[in-house]
Amino acid sequence: MPIVEITLIEGRSFTAKERLVKEVTEAIVSSIGAPKEAVRVILREVPPWHFAVAGEFKSKPPGDP
Repeated sequence: MPIVEITLIEGRSFTAKERLVKEVTEAIVSSIGAPKEAVRVILREVPPWHFAVAGEFKSKPPGDP
């Protein structure tokens, strides 16, 4: 059973996440032949102040100067 974990910065619409899950599932089915019913997708959303690139956070928490 393939299990895929995807970490995203929070804020995307449910519709966008639904599309992501469907397309990732289809990619797994077509690439390795897994049955669609066996594919599991876990979305983890983090606030932008918990995500950094090159030592810089994407944003500061609300109310933090």
